[in-house]
Amino acid sequence: MLESFFYIPLGLILLYYGAEGLVSGASRLALGLGVSALSVGLTVVAFGTSAPELFVSLHAAMSGMEDVALGNVVGSNICNIALILGVAAVLKPVEINARLIKWDMPVLIIASSWMLYALVNKNIGRVEGAICFLGLVAYLAFNLWEARREAEPVKDVIASASPEPGASLGRNLLFIALGLAGLALGASWFVRGAIVVAEFAGLSPAFIGLTIVAVGTSLPELAVTVLAARRGQGDIAVGNIVGSNIFNIFGIVGITAMVQPLERGGVLWQDLAMMAVLTAALVPLLLSGPHLTRSRGVLLLGSYFAYLAWRISIA
Repeated sequence: MLESFFYIPLGLILLYYGAEGLVSGASRLALGLGVSALSVGLTVVAFGTSAPELFVSLHAAMSGMEDVALGNVVGSNICNIALILGVAAVLKPVEINARLIKWDMPVLIIASSWMLYALVNKNIGRVEGAICFLGLVAYLAFNLWEARREAEPVKDVIASASPEPGASLGRNLLFIALGLAGLALGASWFVRGAIVVAEFAGLSPAFIGLTIVAVGTSLPELAVTVLAARRGQGDIAVGNIVGSNIFNIFGIVGITAMVQPLERGGVLWQDLAMMAVLTAALVPLLLSGPHLTRSRGVLLLGSYFAYLAWRISIA
């Protein structure tokens, strides 16, 4: 049993490097398309860094741990906004792109509202999952259309995440394949370890999904967002968070629910309300100036730690 506790750190390592390989290969391929930094941040980077959440939620749902699967999505969305964006803003004020306010934030609000509506009956079935997935397809199609209209090239932060300048197509595809393999194995180990920890500590699977699993699978978002913010690439930093949260709902909930319907279980309405409030709060935070300032970053961090303290108090 003791060795099972090592599955969490080993799984995290594989999830991190698997996501890095996937983002590296996919970003280098996107670089050749000449699309904008914001488009890549909202799609390639955002979906690549959300890959750990997808693999973990799928594995958890198929293992009968629907609480972990749904809690992972809700907890990751909370963590992405309050913790990761907060850390990035505290390190360096993050520049805001007007397109996020006009197009992508409304999509995120619609996605969050749809998930809350779908959970009124305490579960998300295959039909609701298919609707989520169609929303993802529509969002991707819109971004591809937008990308063709934009001339701004993908910036240095994307290139720096790639294996090497001018890497061949075969090498990029190899990085993607190895990344996916690492994600699959890492997700299996991570969920196995999380289950053991939950049973040993007497914690609910939902709590584990909302906290340990959510933060662990959000490490790729943390790395990319902080790197982008420190290099002055606000488009990628904020785009990565908004795009990841959209993918978490439309992609992860959609795909997972089509494979295995999700039960709300121990995910409380307060957890869902926290996700919804943070999502809605992003709009005035992003509208209140050209930058997400350090003071707003501190506010976001404070809200996350307050939520975490409350969650631990009722665990």
